[in-house]
Amino acid sequence: MAESNAIEAAGLSKFYRDFAAIRDVSFTVPQGQVAAFLGPNGAGKSTTMKILTGYLAPSAGVARVAGVDVARDRIGAAERLGYLPENGPLYPDMTPLGLLRFFGEARGLGGARLKRRIDDVVARCAIGAVLEKSIRKLSKGFRQRVGMAQVLLHEPDVLIMDEPTGGLDPNQIREVRRLIRELGATKTVLLSTHILQEVEAVADRVILIHRGRIVFDGTPAAMQGDCPTLDEAFRAFTEGEACAPPAAA
Repeated sequence: MAESNAIEAAGLSKFYRDFAAIRDVSFTVPQGQVAAFLGPNGAGKSTTMKILTGYLAPSAGVARVAGVDVARDRIGAAERLGYLPENGPLYPDMTPLGLLRFFGEARGLGGARLKRRIDDVVARCAIGAVLEKSIRKLSKGFRQRVGMAQVLLHEPDVLIMDEPTGGLDPNQIREVRRLIRELGATKTVLLSTHILQEVEAVADRVILIHRGRIVFDGTPAAMQGDCPTLDEAFRAFTEGEACAPPAAA
């Protein structure tokens, strides 16, 4: 793998008996890029992301994060990776501060360095106002920010996010998108989303999976092509529907 590639999927396949969840999925994401991973429900997005993060073993192929083979060295890959699953698990009886201390110590942080990292992610994710509140009592928007802070705590080079704005209100969506754009300036981000406006707002690149195979890999503008919108382009790639002609002036 070229040193500049932060994420690499090389010939990934996952079989459940006779069913192929994904088949021969290959792509790379270079350092410093925000890539959107799109596809209909059941297309293979979650399977691919779970393999990239080490939660699933592939039936064939290799997944690498920051040059580390995820299957051979899951701990080494985890040191370089931050993963925010959809509805990421948080301990509801903890406070955000307690949660960050717990995960920081679990990752070997301590003393002044742990305090410095907590201060940084609290400021970056704007959760200072709820640090001492029970996570159980937080809004979904704040819970999502706490999850993001936990993901960033160990300063990973690569971030993988599954539906990071799912279920948030418009103001919360705007804040999460702003944070993703900021993170994309220094980190590599792969995010799964169903929201095409999100792709236009934050992504440099689109990787589209359909029926377990990659069917498009390029810029949002290239994906849209001659279609009036990304939504129509998505339908054209996944349902075979031709784009509607532009409305007459």
